[in-house]
Amino acid sequence: MKKFFALVVSLILILSLTACGGSDSSTDSAPDSGASSADPAAKTEIVYGKSQGPYTELFEAAIVPILEEQGYTLKGVDFSDLLTADIALNDGDVDVNVEQHTAYAENFNSNNNGDLVPISPIPTVPAGIYSGTHTSLDEVTDGAKIAVPNDASNTARAYVLLQKIGWITLDSGVDPSAVTQDDIVENPKNLKFVEMKSLTIPAAIQDFDYVIITGSIVYNAGIDPSVALATEDILDHLILQVVVKEGNKNADWAQAIVDAYHSDRFKAYLEENNDGLWWVPEELQ
Repeated sequence: MKKFFALVVSLILILSLTACGGSDSSTDSAPDSGASSADPAAKTEIVYGKSQGPYTELFEAAIVPILEEQGYTLKGVDFSDLLTADIALNDGDVDVNVEQHTAYAENFNSNNNGDLVPISPIPTVPAGIYSGTHTSLDEVTDGAKIAVPNDASNTARAYVLLQKIGWITLDSGVDPSAVTQDDIVENPKNLKFVEMKSLTIPAAIQDFDYVIITGSIVYNAGIDPSVALATEDILDHLILQVVVKEGNKNADWAQAIVDAYHSDRFKAYLEENNDGLWWVPEELQ
């Protein structure tokens, strides 16, 4: 019996030591008191969609340095077009992009089951009307041929611009963000509109009497924006935005981007570097 009890006591001691050892091991492998990398609040790397054009360049030149000084690491991922960039953003492959206005984001969401949200306006390059053959809007003739962007949101802004300069009249009841050619109720000069991809319009400028080119395309084509014969009045839904997924809009890193665009340092950068290219929203001035 003494041997039996001794054996039982030995087993109890062994099990107790094993349990204590397991507890110590778990403590050693647990994260320290700092936030883990899985904690969204601790996120320090921001991955942004990168496109060729003024908005990414402005972001990299003026916003990235501010964020880096706050301890963030920025990584750009190149995209050839905005649709692909938005798909990547919606899928979570990138965190943010600065290449679109509210109308485009809403159109993407409705057509792609997306949940992208604008979180701050940013400086915007206006769309304008240009010509390779005319030096004035007064030279427009009956039946003149006009090139217009063919993506929905930019098509609408083109026709709104044409109404602004008095060449057409649109149905007064139509939403300006959803205007199409069918909404033209008066076209006294019998203008002929050719809707085509925005990227192809600058190269085809000599084939038209006038063309309408959106801001980023003007910049990428190396066109001097000061030669525009007229520019749009930028409506709220056409102001460029910082865009993220809905679930990230309140994240610390997202707010850091917003704060950088609203900072005095960014204002100073624009005052020094804006040669007339940028239209700046009032809340950033």
